[in-house]
Amino acid sequence: MVKLWSINSGLVRAGIWALLCWWAAMSPASAQTKRLVIADQDGSGPGGSNQMAMMVLLQSAQAEVLGITMVSGNAWEPEEVQHTLRMLELIHRTDVPVVPGAVFPLVRTEREAKVEAQLYGKISWYGAWGDLAAKTSAQPYAAGPLTNIALAISIDPEFAELTQGIVIMGGSMNPQTNDPEFADSPRHEFNFWFDPEAAHIVLRANWPRVDLTTVDISIKTKFTKAMLEEISASKQPGAEYIAKNTHELYYLWDELAAAAWLDPKIITAEKLLYVDVDVTRGPAYGDTLTWSVDARPAALGEVKPVHVQTDLVLTRFGRMFVELMKAAPQRGDAAR
Repeated sequence: MVKLWSINSGLVRAGIWALLCWWAAMSPASAQTKRLVIADQDGSGPGGSNQMAMMVLLQSAQAEVLGITMVSGNAWEPEEVQHTLRMLELIHRTDVPVVPGAVFPLVRTEREAKVEAQLYGKISWYGAWGDLAAKTSAQPYAAGPLTNIALAISIDPEFAELTQGIVIMGGSMNPQTNDPEFADSPRHEFNFWFDPEAAHIVLRANWPRVDLTTVDISIKTKFTKAMLEEISASKQPGAEYIAKNTHELYYLWDELAAAAWLDPKIITAEKLLYVDVDVTRGPAYGDTLTWSVDARPAALGEVKPVHVQTDLVLTRFGRMFVELMKAAPQRGDAAR
């Protein structure tokens, strides 16, 4: 999952800096300067959607990536850190710090996931708990849990309101697809499922704005063979990294979330919804819950309205993604 948050004015709490080591105090970027962003990501690799999502930001002239924080999701965090450090080295962006984050979810355990599989049936993708999945049907999500951000909010409840907002790739409502992974379980999405309590905490925090890229819009994108061939023809280091390491042609989940933050015109429709996660134990544990603004239950408490993306200009997104993957490094190692 890509989680992006823009840095706003005001001092970020010293406790977060000391204990989690990934926040910085900055002033808002003006129209003439780069937009400041921290990316929180599960970084499975080498190559693949997780790494390409980070590269969307790293290769863009519009963004200044202050740092990347890692969280277990598709793979375990220590492995993801190494893949991400290697990616940054190969695309000449070792100026960007990588900070290890949470290794395990707040509450969910591997043993619990095994019990759930016995009681309710297996799901298609278990991420770092990969031995639980059916080997023939597993497909990687470009998504990851919200554990790091939930921990930051728990340390400093005012953290969220000091930002300009957060962009999350996560959640699922009613994907229109024949893909059985989503058609058969329309409210299931790996990010929220892996750490439901973390998503529950983050969605209730006092963000100035929340933008959500769900499965529903993500499955409208696809990394095609033609895209890969065009990227592979470039001799820039980022393109060479993708050509060598990325072979899975799957949905561009995280990449869409990052690109839409850089270019909001990619998104042509959205719904304002209240979004939460089912944290009750049972077959729906981790499922996405949504309500319209008019139907908001009083019991939701602190849940804030979320801008849920529903449609996009696919050609605009595809062209932007390919051009960024082909681009020269925005800031080489020599510029440090």
